[in-house]
Amino acid sequence: MENRVAIIGAGVSGLVACKYSLEKGFRPLVFEAEEVIGGIWTRTIDSTRLQNSKNDFKFADYPWPPSTTDKFPTHYQEYIESYAKHFGLYPYIKFNSKVISLDYVGVSHEEMESWDLWGETGKPFGSSGKWHINVQDTKNCTIELHQAEFVILCIGKFSGLANFPDFSPGKGPEVFNGKVMHAMEYAAMDKSDAAQLITNKKVTVVGSFKSAIDTAVECANANGVEKPCTMVQRSAHWLIPKEFQIIGNIIKYGFFTRFATLLEHKPGESFLLCLLATLLSPLRWLIGKFAELYIIWKLPMKKYGMIPKISFEECATACQNAMLPDKFYDKVEEGSIILMKPQPHSFSFSAEGLILDGKTPVESDIVIFATGYKGNEKIKHIFVSPFFQERMTGASKARNPLYRGIIHPRVPQLGIIGFQHAISNLFASEMRCQWLANFLGGNIDLPNIKEMEKNVESWNNYFLKTGKRFGGSCISTLHVWYCDQLCRDIGCSPKRKKGFFANLFQPHAASDYAGLTPKVKRS
Repeated sequence: MENRVAIIGAGVSGLVACKYSLEKGFRPLVFEAEEVIGGIWTRTIDSTRLQNSKNDFKFADYPWPPSTTDKFPTHYQEYIESYAKHFGLYPYIKFNSKVISLDYVGVSHEEMESWDLWGETGKPFGSSGKWHINVQDTKNCTIELHQAEFVILCIGKFSGLANFPDFSPGKGPEVFNGKVMHAMEYAAMDKSDAAQLITNKKVTVVGSFKSAIDTAVECANANGVEKPCTMVQRSAHWLIPKEFQIIGNIIKYGFFTRFATLLEHKPGESFLLCLLATLLSPLRWLIGKFAELYIIWKLPMKKYGMIPKISFEECATACQNAMLPDKFYDKVEEGSIILMKPQPHSFSFSAEGLILDGKTPVESDIVIFATGYKGNEKIKHIFVSPFFQERMTGASKARNPLYRGIIHPRVPQLGIIGFQHAISNLFASEMRCQWLANFLGGNIDLPNIKEMEKNVESWNNYFLKTGKRFGGSCISTLHVWYCDQLCRDIGCSPKRKKGFFANLFQPHAASDYAGLTPKVKRS
């Protein structure tokens, strides 16, 4: 019987999952709800740039075209489409196909609970169960049932289900006379419609991270000082201009090398590594403090109350650094962006706009919430069975229910790519897809369920410590350590560079890990 592989989502994670599955001899079927590939990259506004340089945010075996000269490109879609064409992925993608539910059939929940090995045998296709996939055609709303022996879930955490703050009755958006929307809706609009929406309007943007500052800059560009954009943020982040090469090097060499991982405590580390991290922790603090002082010296952060209460080191560890749009502080200086903070317990709506101080509303025509997504809920509710939903709720409590950030110890024949994030999500997704393809091809032996759960718990303890302020599960500063684990599982050397000092002190890029998955000739 054919071992059918289904992939849900044709964003960058779904595309690399498709590519590496093909290399292992499978014929995956990719379900994509939209008419195009790219996921969240199909919904970006003009001021959005890559968070990483193009050299740090690229496919392992497919370089950016020479025509892309900008170090931080504003548009990524053409590169993604070129990748899909180059590796022949389009024939395997079923567009306008929205997966509305997943149901695992053929094995009882009681039987699954008794297993000592993942999927009963520890193999990707060992169980007699299979996945039923209900897929809705977004054109005519008909529903088709598909079946697969293995599912790779690539729906991401940063789209689909918007997160809005909670308001008391009578103090929420329902009393506001203007328009309220999420940054997700705004980014999905046609460019001309979006421009028409905000032009000559008083726009208030709620949020303090990447989508908030990008949206604020776009509104400021449209309206200038005549109708300035108000940006409301509860807490500031360490935001870095792309031209700060010194900070870029500090981040790369101070936090994202193998040597840098020696300065930080790691999940499951030995006593000697723990002792070394403790002894070297002052050096890590100094690196972060130097970055803070340099940024404060270069930017008018103190003048506008934008110095974060948390350290640069904490932000880097929790994936909470962001890149400033071009001339952000120039727009603050000229008055086309106004920065404000709400008073505790006074954040509410009136007919005229948001009330931040309990008294006077910020007059607004439009309020845009750039307040993130409920990605964990989106992943949880794709499952029909409460049995699987309950297991995925571990994401909201423990933040990471997945072994190697890829498979749940108690959910058989399923891989999830993109649940955890890193300093370069493409890099992390591609590494996970290579690991998963090798597992599908029989090249990886899993430990028993209890050992996997013990490993998951050690990472959860790390995330609870490093992401306590943000509720995140970021492998940012442990990316090299994490990749070393995946390489060892696959049977490849974790030493990806030539020479001792290069392996220890040079940042690792996606290209260093190209070819971890041996190709299989297609029949």
